[in-house]
Amino acid sequence: MPIAPTLLPEFDAEMQRTRALLACVPDALADWKPHPKSMSMSQLAIHIPGLVTWIPGVFADTELDVAGPSSKRLGIRWESAPAAMRTFDDAVVAGRAAIQGASDEAMMVPWTLRAGDHVIVTMPRVAVLRTLVMNHIIHHRGQLSVYLRLNDIALPEIYGPTADSVR
Repeated sequence: MPIAPTLLPEFDAEMQRTRALLACVPDALADWKPHPKSMSMSQLAIHIPGLVTWIPGVFADTELDVAGPSSKRLGIRWESAPAAMRTFDDAVVAGRAAIQGASDEAMMVPWTLRAGDHVIVTMPRVAVLRTLVMNHIIHHRGQLSVYLRLNDIALPEIYGPTADSVR
């Protein structure tokens, strides 16, 4: 079976779970952070959609230099919770289309993340989708869950019931 059709159900499920959590982020807590070294809730809540916006670029190019001009696509800024949701929804549509349209050959092309001359990682595009996009989102989704819980905001089901959904 080709790679894209095996990856899309996972992508769709993770994006649905992520959307449910992002929908819980209140504008009133945009600047809240659990620790001075932590990202604020808004930084975290816009970083997640920002990761999804990487997907078309992963297939358009063979590298991203976060220290160079191509890093402009990383410049998503927080405006509001509804704007973050629109950014996320638009990115999911574009990302899904990029994955769906990718051949197995395109999925296996090496892709590099760099900061100037420093190569951070090189891996096949399919691995980039799983690690630098989906797993990275799952990691930050976990952080965001804690932020919301610490503010007594009900959490949606992610991989099963939460303390809020079983009450």
